[in-house]
Parts: sequence; C-alpha cells; structure tokens
Amino acid sequence: MTESNASECSAAPTLAFACSGAADVGEITDHVARKLTRDGVAKMFCLAGVGGCVDPIMNATSAAKRILAIDGCPLDCVRHTLEQGGFTDFAHLRVTDLGLKKGESAVTPELTAQVAEKAAALLNS
Repeated sequence: MTESNASECSAAPTLAFACSGAADVGEITDHVARKLTRDGVAKMFCLAGVGGCVDPIMNATSAAKRILAIDGCPLDCVRHTLEQGGFTDFAHLRVTDLGLKKGESAVTPELTAQVAEKAAALLNS
C-alpha cells in the first residue's frame, strides 16, 4: 500500500443516507445518494443498519466526517432513524421542500441531477 493509499483509507468519509421509500420522492432520494457516491461527493450508506443498530454500521457512521440525511417527504424517516441511533450532527435535505410533490414527481436523470446539486451545496455550506 502506498502512502497515498494509506491516507485515503484512513480518511473519514462523508456519508449519505437516503429514504429510498416506496414513493417517487423516496426513489429520487435513492438515485441522488447513488449519484453523490458516483460523483465522489459522499458515500451512500445503509440506513437499515442504523435502524438495526448494527455495530459496524454504527461505528462507521460515528467516524464519518459529515453525514447527509436525504428525506423524500415530511415524515423525515431518515432524520428520525439517525436521531434514534444517537446521531444529531448532520445536514438534512427534504426533497418536498424543493417543490417536488409526493406521488407527482417523475424520476428522471435531470431531476436527480438537480437534487444532487442541492445536496452537494448543502454539504459544502
């Protein structure tokens, strides 16, 4: 392992947790978290692991540099799950606050890119 690789491995990642719910806005959050991962902005991580208090997931989340919660609607399932897991220091984005309507938002690459841009800006603020 080179010195560069060693430092990359030890750097705490920015984690993104998506609602990934059954509604269109949940699907959009999933696509956004995956795009943030592909773009190197954040690493999509397992919300179910936080909900289940799975030790490796909890430890990795505790060690994260930053955490982004992406909720689809005002139920805020991601926010609540993180808080119940003991995490309170995170950025929060709710896609319905961006004008999307649950049950009325087509999942498109363009919409995913727009929301991902908002998410990245939130992480950089």
